[in-house]
Amino acid sequence: MKYQIRCPKCGAVVEGFAQWFDLGQACPVCACKQGEICYAASYKNLLAYLQSEDKKSPESYWHYFDFLPLNDAANIVSCGEGAIPIEEWAFLSDFAKARYGIDCKVYVYRNDLNGGTHTFKDIAASMAASVFKEIGIKEYCVASTGNTATAYSKYLSMAGVHFTVFVPNDVCPDSVDEMRSYGQTVVISQGNYAQAKQEAAAFSKEHKVPMSAGNIDPIRVESKRTLVFECMRQLGKMPDVYIQAVAGGTGPIALDKGYRELCRYDDTLTFPRMLLVQQDLCDPMVQAWEKAKASGFPQGYEKDYPIIENPATKISILSTGNPGMYPIIAPIVRKSGGDFIRVCEDSLVNYARMVRDEKHIYFGPASMVCMAGFYQALAEGKIQNGESVLLNCGEGCGRNKAFKDAVDADLQNRQ
Repeated sequence: MKYQIRCPKCGAVVEGFAQWFDLGQACPVCACKQGEICYAASYKNLLAYLQSEDKKSPESYWHYFDFLPLNDAANIVSCGEGAIPIEEWAFLSDFAKARYGIDCKVYVYRNDLNGGTHTFKDIAASMAASVFKEIGIKEYCVASTGNTATAYSKYLSMAGVHFTVFVPNDVCPDSVDEMRSYGQTVVISQGNYAQAKQEAAAFSKEHKVPMSAGNIDPIRVESKRTLVFECMRQLGKMPDVYIQAVAGGTGPIALDKGYRELCRYDDTLTFPRMLLVQQDLCDPMVQAWEKAKASGFPQGYEKDYPIIENPATKISILSTGNPGMYPIIAPIVRKSGGDFIRVCEDSLVNYARMVRDEKHIYFGPASMVCMAGFYQALAEGKIQNGESVLLNCGEGCGRNKAFKDAVDADLQNRQ
């Protein structure tokens, strides 16, 4: 068999996604909701390819078909996502040298270049649509703050899957318009993201509709971990530092899995130091980390985190006030020697204007949380001489016209 889903707690094996969904997306022995996928293909051959001079320029991350959980390539649903260029942004390196005397190379993984909805959720949506097409799922639901909902709305419509999405009441109206444009059902909660999740769970149970398992969903993890392969293919190595805005946290979980897969066959590979960023108006993970660090990371520190009710942030896609994935993510960050960083939400328009000035592109506000994290990391001495830094910028500005307008207004005010 091409792949199996194994329980990380008890080791029980599930033979593929058809059985996984029949079991309610849980281990049949211990009921663990987290499943790790193992492949029959040779990672030695994959590494040899990634480290060779004869590498192709793939159209999508499905280039790594042998290491993705789909049996028949005829079921692939893709808009050209996940194999986007990793760009070196010299103006960021120049800033680090001029302001702090730090020689570093700064790379940006531009998810706005994904061919679906121009967000980093496109790869997971492509995987979900392809898997559902293969195993015959015709209906699905999820709770989302915006990007997942939009990407899944598009890709599942392409696969003929009816999708019901529950979004919080502060969701960006532009996102809602796009979701509905694909003919999917959008339910706007009367409350925050936590309430939207409760409503989705109730809907799933009442109507027997499969629901996303969230950030530990193996569909999401398997697709996103291909960024490790892309780093090896394009950069020839893993970056020394990895920076990402975080609300739920599939990205760090996925990178950890992708790295663990490859380092078994190449002990020279190193895991990047993770710097995860939250804005000051919704920063429960940062608060939890600061408390743990001040106490010397006592036993069970990862289970101690605050819950922010109705966060005041304007960045709806980063409005997760209850950081349920922190117990999984915090140990990964600590293992990497990394940190959590807080940035000021009011500063994001300024950073977006700088990107617009230098690169003539517009990023969305969540991407600018990541970008602001780079500047804050420099200010806090978290980037060192000779290091390579990868910024995983999550989305473009297409579904947040208000933020783009604010950037344009700032540009005009400075002219």
